[in-house]
Amino acid sequence: MRFHRNRSHVIDLIFPLAVLFVFAASSLVVLILSVHIYTGQTEQAEAHYRTDTPLSYVEEKIRQNDVAGNIAVMTLDGTECLALKNSSDGINSTTYIYVSDGWLKELFVRDDTDVSLNAGKNIIEASDFKVAELNNGLYRITITDTEGVTNSRILSERSHS
Repeated sequence: MRFHRNRSHVIDLIFPLAVLFVFAASSLVVLILSVHIYTGQTEQAEAHYRTDTPLSYVEEKIRQNDVAGNIAVMTLDGTECLALKNSSDGINSTTYIYVSDGWLKELFVRDDTDVSLNAGKNIIEASDFKVAELNNGLYRITITDTEGVTNSRILSERSHS
């Protein structure tokens, strides 16, 4: 009877190590790609937040005050403002939306009081805010964030006839 001797080959050690190395390298490549994709998506989401959020905010404010003649573009103290007039319980008021000191601001005042743009409430950081009336009841709202990215929307007064 012949005894079968267990022979050890170099390939018995190299093959499992090679498979382990390929698995580790593949895992590392997937991890690096995931980090790159996540970073890009996060930067894009932040850029959209800085411009789309204030535009949506202004759009909603216009919709809330969408009564014929209640929306105007004006300049106060050298600052371009979007003025939204409102009347509730016989009290007339105006909401001013503008950029000052690096912030998009909102100031809500009664019409019988003095307007000081320094008293506005900070909404979101922005470097520029422009409102242009394109036609009767059609407005272009443009916001530039602190990074210099500019975004705009065209809105129409639904109440305008």
